[in-house]
Amino acid sequence: MSKVCLAFQLHFDYARLSEIILKGVSVTMQKINSSLLLKGLLVVSLLSCGSLVSAAEPEAEKNAVATVAPVAEAAAVVAPKGPVAVVNGVAIDAVELRRAKKVMLRGQPVPEGQEAAIDKQAVDQLISAELLYQAASKEEIKDLDKQIDAKLTQGKSRFKDEEDFKKAIKDLEMDENALREYTRRDLLISHFVESAFVSKVTVTEDEIRAFYDQNQDKFKQNETVKASHILIGVDAKATAEEKTKARKKAEKLQKEVAAGADFAAVAKENSTCPSAKQGGDLGFFGKGQMVQAFEKAAFDLKTNEISSVVETPFGYHVIKLTDRKVAAPVEYKDTKAKIEEFLKGQKINETIQKYIADTKKTAKIDILLKQ
Repeated sequence: MSKVCLAFQLHFDYARLSEIILKGVSVTMQKINSSLLLKGLLVVSLLSCGSLVSAAEPEAEKNAVATVAPVAEAAAVVAPKGPVAVVNGVAIDAVELRRAKKVMLRGQPVPEGQEAAIDKQAVDQLISAELLYQAASKEEIKDLDKQIDAKLTQGKSRFKDEEDFKKAIKDLEMDENALREYTRRDLLISHFVESAFVSKVTVTEDEIRAFYDQNQDKFKQNETVKASHILIGVDAKATAEEKTKARKKAEKLQKEVAAGADFAAVAKENSTCPSAKQGGDLGFFGKGQMVQAFEKAAFDLKTNEISSVVETPFGYHVIKLTDRKVAAPVEYKDTKAKIEEFLKGQKINETIQKYIADTKKTAKIDILLKQ
């Protein structure tokens, strides 16, 4: 899988998962506040995406020019070394702070003048994660090693090959032993949170209904379209000759499918996007989930119509619209389960935050990060 097609898929996946529940979109709610579990997030980000740096916000490329100056300024800041905090005698090293910031920023540059604030926030979250881990480590999980092996195997399978996997963890200043340890900690914390908090939280029918009734203006399903595409990926650093070659190939394929060739078959054989395995099918998506050029082309198409070649930062696309859903209110029965997950998540967050606040009162915490 090339970096270009992976970046496109992650751009789409991240945007899709970022849609909030109030829009009625089917999103699997997180059971806990992910910011509290940066150690777990690191593992999830690395293993589920096949790359951490690529999982940037959708607008990152648009802001690339505007952020050049802040990046230069941030680069001048001296990175901390050694422990940045000690929690009940356990040191949190500066390398963990760097990894945590990568997760927080999702590959984006540090906003101008915000380096210290982001460091402080990351350290606080790492302290919270350490407190949860110290509580979690007192419990036992059956077949923990097997669970670690399974999670690591699943994660590695998302990479093109062993070399890509090793490069990804090297970029995070890790080796496989360190990744295994982070995975172990993640599983322990997840098990602790599930048993201590998640399993004890309930949401009543009255709470769900009240939330729905009080947020009627929010429960609207915006227009969505379902499309497939063929991507001829081009790296951002490609030469003019390479870009011309890729465009010509896309134009040739566009003519083939426009003339009646099976779109899915052509996509499977030629597309450089991971969606090629599904014949280029991207499923349903709404506005704001794709880069602007791709979105406009897709929404302008009629059902079963095929676009001309569309250029985006990821390369050259040929798009086929396969279905469309018009905007409509989301009925209570269709969103009840999502509201329950959302409200449950809120309660769990509040419970965890209270637990951490209470635990901090009796913990011995030394913050060594220079302000």
